[in-house]
Amino acid sequence: MKNLFPKNFLWGASSAANQIEGAWNEDGKGISVIDVQACGEHGRMETDGVLEGYLYTSHKATDFYHHYQEDIALMAEMGFKSYRMSIAWTRIYPTGKEEKPNEKGLQFYDSVFAELKKYNIEPIVTISHYEPPYALAIEGGWSKREMINYYVKYAKTLFERYKDDVRYWMTFNEINCATVPFGIMTACGVNLKIRDPRNTEQLRFQCLHNQFVASALTVKLGHEINPYFQIGCMIAAMVDYPLTCHPDDMLLSQQVCQEKNCFCGDVMIRGKYPKYMNRYFYKKGIRIEKNEEDEQILKAGTVDYVAISYYSTNCVGNDRNAEKSSGNLSTSLKNPYLEKK
Repeated sequence: MKNLFPKNFLWGASSAANQIEGAWNEDGKGISVIDVQACGEHGRMETDGVLEGYLYTSHKATDFYHHYQEDIALMAEMGFKSYRMSIAWTRIYPTGKEEKPNEKGLQFYDSVFAELKKYNIEPIVTISHYEPPYALAIEGGWSKREMINYYVKYAKTLFERYKDDVRYWMTFNEINCATVPFGIMTACGVNLKIRDPRNTEQLRFQCLHNQFVASALTVKLGHEINPYFQIGCMIAAMVDYPLTCHPDDMLLSQQVCQEKNCFCGDVMIRGKYPKYMNRYFYKKGIRIEKNEEDEQILKAGTVDYVAISYYSTNCVGNDRNAEKSSGNLSTSLKNPYLEKK
């Protein structure tokens, strides 16, 4: 059978620092927003700091921090050609505000990259995978313009330290998750509960704008430090198919796809806000605070590639029961065309 993939195709797997490393408070690491995400009765819950009596799975995870050598050996045994990983922001800058990075944190990733190189496994590094410092989240996270400078400082440290170890980078993991309420703490880095009334679209889109600017500045900086770098964006594919072929359902599906899946990629790949989102902002009364130079920054810092995480599908369309009870026809439904296992 003909091999459909080229020899240099990068087979591998992915993880995030908060999913595997553990050692949440060792060797100078600070508290990230994930470190205050506890396991509750109904799933994940945010606590006001790290509290006694709660289970925080990121605190131990799979203990990669102490077992990275044997774990990477297992990756090689499985035939990995690449490994997508993230660097824990608070392992490098514990609160985000330090002038100098934490050397022990940098040394840990020196060791990880050396181990990957030993087995010819290509690292693909996410700079921020839902791990902004909790100290910055308390102050408003990505809703604050100054967050851009903290992030660029952090990225610059990584680029300069690992310019000979890493070629492929991603600025943010699944950046478009900031468009939905559950992304307020992890994607936006804002210390709010999901159901807090202050968790609004206005706030989340402001966070996104600041991330777009930070990403663009980082891409430009990375290319200056090492022109060989390939720096991409990461999108979560939250696909909603039309429930029926009715024109209303088809149009609704297109609009939802633009807002959920295309918007962030369009800004980061094309370097400007798409017209459909400007219409959406006008319709919703959303006003994004921007600096005069932001337009040029976005144009000058477009990404080199796009990465996608694909999970599952829903359908959107006219739910007549919803129409009778609330008058709302725009409803996200489980996909009735897929067989459940």
